[in-house]
Amino acid sequence: MIFTHAARIGLTERLRRLFGGNPPRVQAAALPWRREGDRIEVLLVTSRGTGRWVLPKGWPEAGESLAGTAAREAREEAGVEGSMAKTEIGRYFYGKEMESGLTWRCEVAVFPLQVKREAARWPEKKERTRRWATPEEAAAMVKEPDLAGLIAAFDGHPREIAA
Repeated sequence: MIFTHAARIGLTERLRRLFGGNPPRVQAAALPWRREGDRIEVLLVTSRGTGRWVLPKGWPEAGESLAGTAAREAREEAGVEGSMAKTEIGRYFYGKEMESGLTWRCEVAVFPLQVKREAARWPEKKERTRRWATPEEAAAMVKEPDLAGLIAAFDGHPREIAA
């Protein structure tokens, strides 16, 4: 039997919960992208703590949808705005190390954001660097294998784009 990537992740999560693991905390991420000629580019930012390359992501705020969270995080962390996909292209898991030293298991829903505006100044400009790259280059820059797979497979055709 051949398992898809998503099925493998789902099976792993069910097994982890079966053996007493807590459910992961859910975050949302934007996958900012644009067309440059005949190629697709995606935007990565550095994390504040470690300087690793990541997608803009964060926790939902009161009453906010996951797509809304992803759009807000893209504005705050990368200074970009545009057309957000209505549905996620996938999810990945990672361990977020907290100041206390504890690590929270996080599940991140990824929403493509076709960039229409790139600000010269944005809230976290002094804390982060942003960089455009092809999906293949960006996949090689991120640490999480599941995220790398989502980025590498992205072809600029998200499911449904919200206005």
